[in-house]
Amino acid sequence: MEPRLEYVHPVLMVRDVQRAIRFYESIGFTLRGQDVSSDPKYAVIQRDDVELHLQWHDAKEWTYPNDRPTYRFLVRDVDGLFAQFVANLANPDIRAPFDSSWGTREFHLRDPDLNGLQFYRSL
Repeated sequence: MEPRLEYVHPVLMVRDVQRAIRFYESIGFTLRGQDVSSDPKYAVIQRDDVELHLQWHDAKEWTYPNDRPTYRFLVRDVDGLFAQFVANLANPDIRAPFDSSWGTREFHLRDPDLNGLQFYRSL
């Protein structure tokens, strides 16, 4: 059997796991598990076939400027998903859908810990 990559489950750095869970639940993710029920430091969330892991990081790690990672999600209905997010988020850090020069329709969002989330489809 040839070695192949099956899935990727990114681990996102967060300052407050409970707050991150609430944010991701507001955009349709479901909590699949967490290390402890009170003040968790690690959690797994899922929406459809996408699984993300949320890991607490100490406040000292946030005091220096760091480049937050960006994650891209392939979706079928960019505009419908955008409308859903806008309807469910208070004051979202979100950029409206646009057609890129590289042949995609996409929109961008940042979570409360400034992790970049990009949702796209090919034109």
